[in-house]
Amino acid sequence: MDLNWLRDFECLARTQNFTRAADERNITQSAFSRRIKALESWVGMPLVNRATYPVQLTDAGRQFLPIAAGALTQLSEARQTLRDADRGEHRFIRFSVLHTISVHFLANRIETLQHSMPDIRTRVISDSLSTCCELLVEGAVDIMLCYAHRAVSPTIDESAFERKDLLTDRMLPVAAVAPAKAHGWSLDNTRQNPIPYLAYEQSSFLGMVVEHAIGRKPFHPQTIYVDGLVEAIKRRLMAGSGFAWMPETAIHAELAEGSLVQIGDEAWVEDLTIAAYANPAPFDATAKRLWDVL
Repeated sequence: MDLNWLRDFECLARTQNFTRAADERNITQSAFSRRIKALESWVGMPLVNRATYPVQLTDAGRQFLPIAAGALTQLSEARQTLRDADRGEHRFIRFSVLHTISVHFLANRIETLQHSMPDIRTRVISDSLSTCCELLVEGAVDIMLCYAHRAVSPTIDESAFERKDLLTDRMLPVAAVAPAKAHGWSLDNTRQNPIPYLAYEQSSFLGMVVEHAIGRKPFHPQTIYVDGLVEAIKRRLMAGSGFAWMPETAIHAELAEGSLVQIGDEAWVEDLTIAAYANPAPFDATAKRLWDVL
């Protein structure tokens, strides 16, 4: 059992629409459908009547819905009770963070802060954007770090949290130097053969940022690989498989040493913001101080 299946089912029951529910859960519709089918397999019978519009629950689905909702509520309350008991002098400050930001920004930032705040103890959960948001909204973490972009709608109600912009990052179109030079790869050359393209899932946050970078420009790559993780795409990128848009913080060393090269001018670059979200009202003195200097 994956708790996300229960959250998906609750969302589908409320929206009565697979597409709308998948958007709200910030995953592709195909992935959302697979998770609903996985839940039905776990229960052992259909929970959703897919032949109706809007989507309706089966009799079993209507019986299971309050059980699923109750389980989520009880687990959340139990977790919060246990966490509230851990508010002594050694309490951990909890973060939910996108994988890339955790590796290439937060680890170094916490290392720096601990020189001036040796008493801080942190616990970091690196996960997808949807999970990071859920953990913050449910109170399972104190602070969330994610990307923000002017053209992509926020995935949480920003009015419920304070936001701090920590760093301006950039999405750069890059490739390994050897194949880029050998084949003359350039997004500004519209007459060349299609360049092998390592793409993000279009429904993902970075996928939408890249779509904004492309806009109405002439763009005819040969998509050979699609993934939702920056690190997975970076591995293919470093192997010379093609080009990709990458956050500059994730490839700073490779750009500096010359193993990666930008293959498009500034018109193909998109600014990103690394933003932190929190509700600092219940923070203890240590957490408030960290939030102030983060």
